[in-house]
Amino acid sequence: MNKPARICSTCHLTSITSNAFCPRCRQKLYVRKPDSLKRTLALLLSATLLYIPANVLPIMIIEKMGQGKSDTIMTGVIALAGSGMVPIAIVVFVASIVVPLFKIIGITLLLLHASGLWHGNTLRLQKLYRFIDWVGRWSMLDIFMISVLISLVQFRILSIYAGQGATAFAAVVVLTMLASHTFDSRLLWDRWQAHE
Repeated sequence: MNKPARICSTCHLTSITSNAFCPRCRQKLYVRKPDSLKRTLALLLSATLLYIPANVLPIMIIEKMGQGKSDTIMTGVIALAGSGMVPIAIVVFVASIVVPLFKIIGITLLLLHASGLWHGNTLRLQKLYRFIDWVGRWSMLDIFMISVLISLVQFRILSIYAGQGATAFAAVVVLTMLASHTFDSRLLWDRWQAHE
C-alpha cells in the first residue's frame, strides 16, 4: 500500500515519509490541511454575514461645499451608468456584487461536496475551486478604485471618504480569499474515491 504524501504547510515540501516532521524546516507534516472544513465554514459564514452590510451601507461618501452624498455599491453602479460610463459600471457591478456572491455560492458547493452532504462532478468542482482561487485577487478592485479617488481628490471643494460599506466589503473579500486558501481541494478527490 502506498504511503500518502504529506505536504509541509510552511515550506511546501512534499514528502512520502512516515516522519511526522518536515525534513527541511522541521514543521509538522499533515496528509490533509488540519480542520480544513471547519475553518473554511467559519470564514465563509463570516463573509456571508458581512456581504449584506457591504451592499447596504455606503461604500463612498462625497462632500462638496459642506454637502454630503453617500453611495452604496448599487447606487454607484447606477450613477456610473447614468453618467454614460456603462463599461466602468459593468466592471464595478461584476467585481463588487457578482464575484463575491459567486465565490460565496461556489465555496458553499465545495464544502457541501467535501462533507458528503451533496454530490457533484468532482472534476468540475476542482475547476470551480481553481477559478475561485484565481478570481480572488481581482476582488479588491472597488477598494482600489476608492483609495485612488481619495488620494486624487483631496481638494478644499471636494472630499471623498470611504464609508462603512467599504470596510465590510474589504472584509468579505479577505474572508472569501482566506476561505478558498484554507479549503483543501484534495478532500473533493477523497470523497470521489470513497464513492468508487
